[in-house]
Amino acid sequence: MSSNSQNPEVATETVALSGSIDSKINHAASIDYWNSVPSTSSEMLGMLGTYPWYTRIELQGSKNFLTKVRRLVPNLPSSGKFSLGADCGAGVGRVTEGFLSHVCDVVDAVEPVEKFTQVLQESKLKQDGIVGDIYTVGLENWYPQKTYDLIWTQWCVGHLTDSQLTDYIVRCRASLTETGIMVFKENLSTDPLNQDMYDDLDSSVTRTDAKFKQIFDAAGMNVIKSEIQTGFPKQFKLLPVKSYALRPKL
Repeated sequence: MSSNSQNPEVATETVALSGSIDSKINHAASIDYWNSVPSTSSEMLGMLGTYPWYTRIELQGSKNFLTKVRRLVPNLPSSGKFSLGADCGAGVGRVTEGFLSHVCDVVDAVEPVEKFTQVLQESKLKQDGIVGDIYTVGLENWYPQKTYDLIWTQWCVGHLTDSQLTDYIVRCRASLTETGIMVFKENLSTDPLNQDMYDDLDSSVTRTDAKFKQIFDAAGMNVIKSEIQTGFPKQFKLLPVKSYALRPKL
């Protein structure tokens, strides 16, 4: 649920609570928050809040990460485009336009906020056939009907409960091609007690690295590579961002 154009969060803006907090997630409140964010393609960078420079660094980090991951998958060519990818939590298409369109022939989009998917429907990427099917639905209710070479999920799973996230991964695992890859790119909790953190601004949870790994394992996936995004100026005190590349367990 939500958009992978989510603002880079700052640790001081997030409230840490003890115990399991995913029960506090309110999907309706999340949709209300994202409906308050500008949706026109010209304001795409505005969806990154006060950090418009962030997208260039972040997208380059994703490109570099995927290049490394491709070398780790048997029988997967290290170059060339994937046939079909999915941008999950697509927003107005920031990640598809700046990254996924360069590594996939066609990219399906999954996004629950209708005004964002409307931008995608009217985009040049859609007109050119690069954006394929567009699903206006939250990830918790997306049931893939195709097989994908790459499923990219970024800055959106904080709106899913732990059980919803696990179920989502299980469904995606079954929809991967033989050499398919699933990637998550998400903020990490900086709670001093190593707990997940809840943010009532958009009703989302920022998980710990340990929680992500626990969920991936429970969903039957191996982490074949993970990496912290680098290049962000330290003075902004942004939450750490980590990418995880997953493959089904044998």
